[in-house]
Amino acid sequence: MSRRAPLLIVTALALSGLAGCVTAASQPDDRVLGAPENAVYRGVQTRLLERDLVNFIVAMEGAEDQRDPIAYARCAAAQYALIRGYGFARHVRTNVTEQGGLWRADAVYTVSPALPRGFRTIDAEVTVADCTEQGIPTV
Repeated sequence: MSRRAPLLIVTALALSGLAGCVTAASQPDDRVLGAPENAVYRGVQTRLLERDLVNFIVAMEGAEDQRDPIAYARCAAAQYALIRGYGFARHVRTNVTEQGGLWRADAVYTVSPALPRGFRTIDAEVTVADCTEQGIPTV
């Protein structure tokens, strides 16, 4: 056995383990995309924190879980970016709470005319079209 053989075995084992992780992570969500059947959207509060930093507080009833108010906030952020003449937004953070069936998402996004740095960016035009298709209101 050559000196490189143990390294090749370890590398092969590591890659096979990662392949399983990628498969699990790329599995589609079992839930059908779109607005929950009984969703009632209670509106969006928008606060400009700085020139390009915006806070969105959304409220809704009938959410299945935290993903629904998060999607509502993302749709509001995308529409806001378009209203301001920008093409992109980048997610900074979102906090979700639920009390008595009322779900709230408190989200912060940056908006910009050019694709911002980072992993959690959205193309505002594409996102608004997707929200419309899914039945999720924007601003």
